[in-house]
Order: sequence, then structure tokens, then C-alpha cells
Amino acid sequence: MSTQISLVSLVKTFRSFNSKLFSRIGFSKSQKVVLLSVTASIALLALFARYVRRRKTTSGTSYRKLPRSPQILHDSDGDGGSSYRRIASPGLRSLRRQGSLLSGFSDRTSTAGSVTLSAASHGGGDADNAACTQPVTPQQFGVMGMEALELSIKYWEDALDTYRNTAGNSGALALTGEEEAEFYRDLERVLDAAYQLQGQCELLFLDQRSVLFRAESVSTRLGGSDLHTDYSSPESFVSAQDEVADLREFEEFTDLLTDVEKLPLYQSALKQFDENGIPYRVLRTEMVHCSSDVEYLGKLHCIRLAFQWLFRDQASWNWFADSGRQVLTDLMIFADKDPKDFLIAYEEMLKFLKDEVSWSDIELELSAKGVKALTFFDIVMDYILMDAFEDLESPPPTVTAVVQNRWLSNGFKESALTTAVWSVLKTKKSMLKYPKGFMAHFYAISAQMSPLMAWGFLGPDEKLKDMCLYFKDQVLGYLKEIFSFQQTRYASVEELSTDILSHAKTRFANITYKLSSESQQMYKANKAQGATNN
Repeated sequence: MSTQISLVSLVKTFRSFNSKLFSRIGFSKSQKVVLLSVTASIALLALFARYVRRRKTTSGTSYRKLPRSPQILHDSDGDGGSSYRRIASPGLRSLRRQGSLLSGFSDRTSTAGSVTLSAASHGGGDADNAACTQPVTPQQFGVMGMEALELSIKYWEDALDTYRNTAGNSGALALTGEEEAEFYRDLERVLDAAYQLQGQCELLFLDQRSVLFRAESVSTRLGGSDLHTDYSSPESFVSAQDEVADLREFEEFTDLLTDVEKLPLYQSALKQFDENGIPYRVLRTEMVHCSSDVEYLGKLHCIRLAFQWLFRDQASWNWFADSGRQVLTDLMIFADKDPKDFLIAYEEMLKFLKDEVSWSDIELELSAKGVKALTFFDIVMDYILMDAFEDLESPPPTVTAVVQNRWLSNGFKESALTTAVWSVLKTKKSMLKYPKGFMAHFYAISAQMSPLMAWGFLGPDEKLKDMCLYFKDQVLGYLKEIFSFQQTRYASVEELSTDILSHAKTRFANITYKLSSESQQMYKANKAQGATNN
């Protein structure tokens, strides 16, 4: 009512101003039109701003904008209450949810909210009209349920904000009584459960990999629109086989259902992150299928502790050293390369690492490269292998031009690639601050392995390429395993280190078996070809 009165008074004022202004000053017709348009626009904008300001709520920060696990950490404040804190560390991409849960979904779900049950709205209960009505699919029912849950969460958030603001404005300390504090905590737990339920519903009803977004025929059968399909025909049987859900597609989401409260080691990592932060060089959240950057960093802290615990045992240290030597040697032999120089450089590296005096220089040297911790994961897995795989995915244009040149022989291409790699490594080695440090030994090994890997990934030798890709897949699979709640135990350092070593032995066995079987096949093929030529 007040808005209508304001509008009427504004119109009267505008007419009076218009008549007085135009009676005193002479304007052309076009100038009058422009002036009227500008004045009307300003008046409407002022009225709209006043209307919005009247409707603006005065409550504090909404809990909707600060969801909890896995993006936001829950921090106990020591007074029996709790608070939700944003993570301010740079580079954490998955820590914020923007607006409503349903506002950012794709257009394929936009029709679910507008589904109308015309059979129910028309009186008389006409069976023909009901039969012709398009049925509501499970996905649409699910989205409507999520909309109802969204509304419920909004009310619960408002209840919590109102209760907190009322207690804070009463002039006394908020939540002084035990019953008030318990009510506050119970309502927080209800919101936490609702946020987790939202995430699970999103995977079921809105994620592209959900079984509900399979072929349209699946949705049709689920909706029950085709009641005369001949399911006994061979075509129906084949199509049904193609449309069965593959549960392996949901493996990366199983960690969301893990009760992390029962994992003391992981909980201690989250506390470490909350209090002091966890340093990292590169976030590999998506690569290892973590649900958030916070989860990745928490697991990273646990894995670092597990590798430190693991390498206290000299037997474990020796196993990793021997396994690395064997895999790389077998790979060179498979590529028909002499491993002599590689073995010399590898043994020099092991000798250098066993000297405890050199570790202070190693720390300074690697910290300049961005390595945050001196663990097997940070140095070997993350800095050496992962960076190498990323470099091979996007090689320099000059290298690509040489390798893909059809007019050059394969021998010339490989020689040119090897020379280019050696030239780069020689330049880097000449610029080292520590000429006999870790990077110098690493470049000596790289001088033997880098040309082979580059030729394997980029060159035309299909068998070598398949072997290099298999080696890469095994390494990436190992990382996904040790970062998985389902395949690795995060309850204690001892259990985590045991699982890490077990996964490593499994992947090592896979690689050696593949190299051995492929080498035998190549030997038999070459022997048969030699006999044929003779």
C-alpha cells in the first residue's frame, strides 16, 4: 500500500515539474522526448531501489553459503558451540558453492520443476486423459524433492540465524545455558545432515554420469510410456545389455559416502590444515579423484607421514630402490637400449642419497624447485613423474615437427630427439647452483631415460608407445589407489603405510609382467622372422 502511495505522489510531482519546466524553457520536440525518458528512468530506478531496500533481510551470514564437508572444515570453538569458517588458502578451487544448489545445473533439468500433472487437475477422473498425460520420470521426482529440501534448509538456516541474532541482541552473552547450547548444536547437526543429503541427491538425480541420464529409451521405460514393447525379441535383449549401468563409473564418488569421523589420521590432517595449513606444490585433486582440494591436502599430509614411516625401515627403502632400478632397466632393454650408463647414474644417485650430510643441501635445492616436503611422494611421484608426464602431453612445437615429419627416417628422428634432449639437459646442468647435488644426479639419469620416454610417447613405434602408456597408467592408478578411502586405510600411519607398500608391490608386479610377456613375444616374433628369411 505504501508503495502505491509513493508511486502516485511521484507521478503528481513529475507532472508538476514537467509543466513548470517546459513553460519556462523552450525545448524542441526531440529534446522534450529525451528529457522525459531520462527523468522517467531515474524516477523508476529510485523507486525500485527503495522497494528492494525495504525487502532486504537483516540476518547475518547464511549457512547456505558456508556448507560443511567436504569443502568447508568444521572448527570447534571450545565453548561448546561451533562455527563455519571459509578457507583462505590460495588455489583451493572447490571451497565455495555459489548460490542455490539448483541454480547452476544444466538445462536438461529445467523442465523438472515445471512438470504439471494434468490428469490430477482435470476433474471427472477421465481415464483416457490420464493415460495421455506424460508420466513424471524418477529424475523429475528427485529434482522436485531436492527443491523441497532446499526450501527446508533455507528455513532451518533462518531459524539458526534468528536464534543466534536474538540471543546476541539480548544484552547478555549468547547461549549461556546448557540447553540453549545443545539446541544450537542439534540444529547445526540437522543442517550438516541436510547438506550431505543434498550432495548425495545431486549424484543420483543431477550428475551427468548417473544412470538416469543414460539413453532416452531407459527414461522411457522407467516412465512406463511404452507398455507394448516386445521384450522377448533379440533386439530388446541386446539394447538392454547396452543400457545396464556400469557401477565402475561411480567409483570416484564412493569416497563421499565414507564416514571420515572414524578415521583418526585423516581427522588429524584436517586439524593440521585448519590450524597451520598444509603446503603443496601442485593441486592434483581431479587427477586422483578427490572430491575437494581440502580432501586432497588432508590425504597428502597423511601420505607424507606414511612414506616417512615406511622409509624408516631399511628393507622398504631397499625395495623401492631395487624396484625402480628393475623397472627402468627392463624398459630400456625392451626399447633395445643399452642400460649400462643408466645403471651407473642410478647407483651414483643411491649412493648420494644414503649420505645424510647431503640432505641439508638437497632440501635447499628442491625447495627452490617448489618441493614442499622431502618424501618419496613429493620428490619422485609428484615432482619427477607427474611433471614428466605433463611435459610429454604438450611437447615443444619443434620436437613435434621433427617427430611428425614423414620425409625423415625413424632413425634420424630418434637421433634428433635424443640430441635435443641432451642439449637441454646439458644447459640446465651448467646452470646448477650445486654442481654435484641432487639435480645434477637427476639430470644424469634423465639423460638416459628422457630420450627413451619421449620417443616412446611421441614416436611411431607402436609397441614402445603402448608400453610407455601402460607404465603411465600404472603410475596414475597407484596414485588414485593411495588417495582413495575405499582402497587405502586412513585410520593410522601404520595401516596407511602398509597399504601404500601393498599397492606399490601390486603395480610393480603388473609392470614387470607386462614387460616380460611383451619381450618374450617380440623375441619369438624376431626369431620366427629370422628363420623365414633364412
